[in-house]
Amino acid sequence: MNHKIISRTVWVLAFVSLFADVASEMLYPVMPVYLNSIGFSVLLIGVLEGIAQATAGLSKGYFGKLSDSLGVRLPFVRWGYFLAAISKPLLVLFHLPLWVVSIRALDRLGKGLRTGARDALLSEEAAAATKGRVFGFHRSMDTLGAVFGPAIALLYLHFAPGHYKTLFLIAFIPGLISVSLVYLLREKRKPAASGSKTGRYNFFAFLHYWKESPAAYRRLLIGLLLFALVNSSDFFLLFRMKEAGLHDTAIIGIYIFYNFIYALSSYPMGMAADRWGLKRVYLAGLCFFAVVYLGMAVFEEQQVYIFLIFMYGFFAAATEGVSKAWISNISAPADTATAIGTYGAFESIATFAASSLTGLVWQVYGAAVAFGLTGVVTVAVIVYLAVATKSPGPKADTPDKT
Repeated sequence: MNHKIISRTVWVLAFVSLFADVASEMLYPVMPVYLNSIGFSVLLIGVLEGIAQATAGLSKGYFGKLSDSLGVRLPFVRWGYFLAAISKPLLVLFHLPLWVVSIRALDRLGKGLRTGARDALLSEEAAAATKGRVFGFHRSMDTLGAVFGPAIALLYLHFAPGHYKTLFLIAFIPGLISVSLVYLLREKRKPAASGSKTGRYNFFAFLHYWKESPAAYRRLLIGLLLFALVNSSDFFLLFRMKEAGLHDTAIIGIYIFYNFIYALSSYPMGMAADRWGLKRVYLAGLCFFAVVYLGMAVFEEQQVYIFLIFMYGFFAAATEGVSKAWISNISAPADTATAIGTYGAFESIATFAASSLTGLVWQVYGAAVAFGLTGVVTVAVIVYLAVATKSPGPKADTPDKT
């Protein structure tokens, strides 16, 4: 691997994300079962996930803008990972729905705190022609945590089936490791974004960026947000497999398989994006997504689901890091955290609607209709992005202000 592309800062941030994801993903595949065991319905789980993602997204916008305004990154990264770590054991102590929602929101607040600043650090470590690889590498390492975490959960539940509380306490350990690793980083103070002093601490100050941003950014965000309106929580994929008769350990095993494919293909997808264009790779990822959801709507065979989850790993690898690289290449360097944070904020509102709507459609019309609707809308989004946006090339250092 080219160490001139993958710098020390990128390596440290990658391991920080890896351990944080071990903590989170250790709990993710068992969370629907755990929530159901303490009285949460499918609809309530969808609303919970929507609220959690809304908290993360809105705070991404605010803290991303604040990071750019202050010209600092590390305080946001440190506190963000700390809040995420401390939320894990708190879920053991409180079972009432209001407390569970609040603690889940605290975890997502930590994500909102760190995301814009962390992604800005990654962007600062890359040239326009290498951002696909830098974001892809970080995403690959992050997703390895989503392989190790569920594997630890699977091993634990094999020996202690149904004992979820201890698992939440164990998840606190890798969370603390991730917080400790952040202190290996050093701040490279950046100049504050222009015009940032006015309303610096206004929670919705980031909304002004929509008007100030390049036209290419706005066109891209419209497509990304249309997709977010149907991209509901992965919890529903897990529930769909549960409906097909798969037991808990099999579901966790398939989830590990998905994350393994995701981790294995993220860096190659980043390389492909740098070589052939961010737009092409991103649209290919959406094609995978559409096939997966339409397949989930039509088929009920367990073997088919395994193949679809394989494809779902390629979707995630082709879109997660690539979308951030695309955004960072069409926004000014001093506004990177704001641009990514603003996208996260708007996306969170769309995700809240997506998870809640999917839960409602599933409950009223069934899983097939919920998944089929998602697949059809995704095809429409692919057509829009293909027509309305341009792929930023390797020389796209200067954003289009038209």
